[in-house]
Amino acid sequence: MRVTPISPERLVDLLAKRIHQLPGDSDRRLRVAVDGAAAARPGELADALVEPLRLLGRPVQRVSAGDFLRPASVRFEYGKQDPDAFHDLWLDEGALLREVLDPLEPGAGGLILPTFWDPATDRSTRARYLQLPPRGVLLLDGPFLLGRWLPFELTVHLTQSSAALARRTPADQHWTLSAHERYRTETDPAALADLTVRVDDPRHPALVEQD
Repeated sequence: MRVTPISPERLVDLLAKRIHQLPGDSDRRLRVAVDGAAAARPGELADALVEPLRLLGRPVQRVSAGDFLRPASVRFEYGKQDPDAFHDLWLDEGALLREVLDPLEPGAGGLILPTFWDPATDRSTRARYLQLPPRGVLLLDGPFLLGRWLPFELTVHLTQSSAALARRTPADQHWTLSAHERYRTETDPAALADLTVRVDDPRHPALVEQD
């Protein structure tokens, strides 16, 4: 395994070009996952990709997995700090597939829902559907996105050592650490992802490549 330091700016440029140059029909819509714990800041990386992709002529829609959670009655069935429920039950995969990923399949209409559920109010966001034009790119960020048979054209996994993850996770969220460790050992997202980036310090990323 090779770990090669790269600047955040160069990482964004590399990813934008890789997304833009994905093979296939030039008009197809692309679904890209930026997978990682909150401490790895996957949302920030996904946000940083928006403008470079638009400059390449790609319409972009950002979506966060945190807006596609199940109702509190499901998420908290085993308590508000159950790591297995956090890993297994919080994400509403059915809603994410139905409202976002499946409408971007080749030949589908491209009409997607940018948000679905507000965990603060525990109610539907009542968001309006948006049209992602041909050549458009969906950028989805969140934890535990790999190994669920969700369809993506490109997956990026942000990995951290256990020590770095614990150091960068707020104390009141330390109950989630065992869920992330379980994800690492059971799913092995670094092996599943098209590209893995080590972000023990998100300001100093490094590409991880298998020999």
